[in-house]
Amino acid sequence: MATLFAPEAFSETGAGPLYLQLSRRIAAAIDAGELRPGDSLPPEREMAAMTDLSRVTVRKAVQSLVEVGKLVQRHGSGTFVAPRVERLEQALSLLTSFSEDMARRGKVSRSVWLHRAVHAPAPEEMMVLGLTAKDRVARLERVRLSDEVPLAIERAALSTAILPEPELVDASLYAVLAKRGFHPVRAVQRISAANLNAHDASLLEVPVGVAGLRIERISYLPSGRVVEFTRSLYRGDAYDFAAELRISNDKEGSDE
Repeated sequence: MATLFAPEAFSETGAGPLYLQLSRRIAAAIDAGELRPGDSLPPEREMAAMTDLSRVTVRKAVQSLVEVGKLVQRHGSGTFVAPRVERLEQALSLLTSFSEDMARRGKVSRSVWLHRAVHAPAPEEMMVLGLTAKDRVARLERVRLSDEVPLAIERAALSTAILPEPELVDASLYAVLAKRGFHPVRAVQRISAANLNAHDASLLEVPVGVAGLRIERISYLPSGRVVEFTRSLYRGDAYDFAAELRISNDKEGSDE
């Protein structure tokens, strides 16, 4: 660490702005494995003293690395080397829960719960779930982590006729639904691009404004009744969604 921040490594001439020299040195140390995911950097004041650079210069260097995802800042804790995110391929043809999917990959998943409560339904929830203004919805909001890396924010809404006590959901929503006889058998998903706002970026530990994937899912019971309305945000640097396509057998309108 002392070598990384040695003051003689920085030059006023010929090597670019001082903040850029510092950011390059930190980035190089990360790429070389000298700084590992989860390692903490010294506070700005200490880095400024070690490098003989101003705190403004140090702050600008750190912020530039936060913006490209090399570092993460946690309020009240400090600045850390960002975790390396393994890209995951998710088949769009399979209806599985996050917990099931991660377990199948041999990964440890958990949730950080943000909200579990019963509310009056919003207009969109009434329309999708087939509710009236007198009905109630169970809302679940959580950050989904795999091997301690936050991958997605999941916001689900279900009728209280399906899920009367949302606080009973711990790891897997689908496991709770299965016990109540309401396990979905099919779903319709819509995927769109999204730039993460400050709140969601903070939850996923990524820079504000980076690309993410917004996924809206409506799940159905065998009877055709809607059981779940979920809107999720996935990290764009962590997920690839794959779908198998087949040539249609319908030759109507073809040249053959």
